[in-house]
Amino acid sequence: QVRLVESGGGSVQAGGSLRLSCTASGYSYRRDYCMGWFRRAPGQQSEWVASIDSGDRLYYADSVAGRFTFSKDAAKNTIYLDMANLKTDDSAKYYCAAMGRTCFYRALATDDYTSWGQGTQVIVSA
Repeated sequence: QVRLVESGGGSVQAGGSLRLSCTASGYSYRRDYCMGWFRRAPGQQSEWVASIDSGDRLYYADSVAGRFTFSKDAAKNTIYLDMANLKTDDSAKYYCAAMGRTCFYRALATDDYTSWGQGTQVIVSA
């Protein structure tokens, strides 16, 4: 089982920035597993935000492309989501997820992932 622990959420004004972190652990975790970030606003379905495949290729939702940056520190088993120029529509609970296997495609379905973090809240005010 892979355990994911997130941190870094908070409240910012529109136009501000935040960095989310997600550290993976567990005997079954491998650094080349596909990982992703999702978000869920109250009353809405989960939305795929970004992901990284086993070739370290990055994928972004159109709504965040150019504003969010996904990065990975393999030595620390940690992924990051740097969010800039935040908008009120970005307010949501953000979750990191691990697929539990390698992949070489844009993994944007929640069913693709087998492990999830506890979520971290991001609130963007006008």
